[in-house]
Amino acid sequence: MCTMIADKIQIAGSGKSRDRWFPIAQAYISFDHPFNLQREHALNLDFVNEAMGTGARVAVELTPEDARELASTILRLLDEGARAEAR
Repeated sequence: MCTMIADKIQIAGSGKSRDRWFPIAQAYISFDHPFNLQREHALNLDFVNEAMGTGARVAVELTPEDARELASTILRLLDEGARAEAR
């Protein structure tokens, strides 16, 4: 069953395709059926620059468990970075 759980956010970053770096302007996040990962559901991340067309895309599919671990690690490292910058 499709969950249809999805969101889109505006971001600023860089992504690497096969042959080049490009600016990332949007991220699509969904919890639904993955295209490639052999799981019923996954956290699907698409980092894109819509203005540059379909070639400006980095896609990631994560198991729910690994997505939670990644989110936790990102938050921990951001907190450590903020503390380091405050010194």
